[in-house]
Amino acid sequence: MKVNITKTDLKITAGLPSQFPADRKPQIAFSGRSNVGKSSLMNALIGRKSLARVSSSPGKTITVNFYEVDNAFYLVDLPGYGYARRTASEQAKWSKLVDGYFTEGGERVTAVAQLIDLKVGATKDDLMMLDFLRQAEIPFFVVATKADKPNKTERAAMLEKLRALPVLEGITILPFSAQSGEGKDAVVAEIMKALG
Repeated sequence: MKVNITKTDLKITAGLPSQFPADRKPQIAFSGRSNVGKSSLMNALIGRKSLARVSSSPGKTITVNFYEVDNAFYLVDLPGYGYARRTASEQAKWSKLVDGYFTEGGERVTAVAQLIDLKVGATKDDLMMLDFLRQAEIPFFVVATKADKPNKTERAAMLEKLRALPVLEGITILPFSAQSGEGKDAVVAEIMKALG
C-alpha cells in the first residue's frame, strides 16, 4: 500500500459508538494510558505539530478520534486509560466507548499500536490492555514512548524489562522519542506492514 501519511485529516470525533465511521477502511488504533504521548506520536508520524491535540488536562477527553490518511485508512486515537482523577461516570463512559470500539468496529481494527512510557514501564492498566489484545487476538505492536528520557544504561535495562514480559513474547517493541524523532520511521513501517 502506497500512501502519503502527511495527507491526514481529522474526520470524526466520536463520543458514542454510533458515531464511528460506517465505511470499511482499515484502522490502526493508538492505545495507552493518559499522558503516555499518543498525540505527540501521531503528530510526529504525520509531520504536523498540532493535528492531534495534546491535552493540558490528561484524562479529560473521552472521545475516539478518527484521522483519515490519504483516503486509504484511519489512524484512531483512543482515549487514554488509567487516569486517577476521572469520576465513576467518566470511567463508565470511557469503558463503554472503548469496549464499543473493539466490539462494534472490531473487524476493521487492523492493528493496535500500544503505547507504554519507557521510563514508567508497563503499569497494571497497560498489562490489562495487553492481555485483552492477546485474548481478543488483535494484532498489536508496542511503542515505548519518551525513549529519550532515561540514560543509555537505564534505557537498555528498561527495554529488556519490557521484552521479558510474557504477554509481549514475540511482539515488536519500538523505542520512540517525540523530541528527537527517533523511531518515527520504524513506527510508520510497522503500520504499513500491518496494512499489508
